[in-house]
Amino acid sequence: MSTSLKDKMASLSPERQERIKAETRRLHAEYMTMQNVRKAREMTQVRMAEILGKSQVTIAQIEKRTDMLLSTLRSYIEAMGGQLDLVVRFPDRDPIILQALCEEKEPVTPRSRPRSEGAAAHS
Repeated sequence: MSTSLKDKMASLSPERQERIKAETRRLHAEYMTMQNVRKAREMTQVRMAEILGKSQVTIAQIEKRTDMLLSTLRSYIEAMGGQLDLVVRFPDRDPIILQALCEEKEPVTPRSRPRSEGAAAHS
């Protein structure tokens, strides 16, 4: 006789159930797509487009990409009020936070949009 996940969870202590739920939330947050992050920030593609000075279609295309320029990703994250950090991990040392990969510029906010750098810069 097999036990369902729901039955198995119900048989655990409330403390254990909460630890499992917390770890599930942590893992889910670690592996969110750009679209999930935007939605978690309660922002629409239209609002992102307004902040970045792009079209809604362009935002949809950005969210579907699997490979993009760091400057595009950085602008997208900053438009939501976040900061992009790049971390390098090697098995034999502590993590390294890479800095200065993107030129220093003013963060993207609804009041300060980035200057147009041409379509190729954000492709």
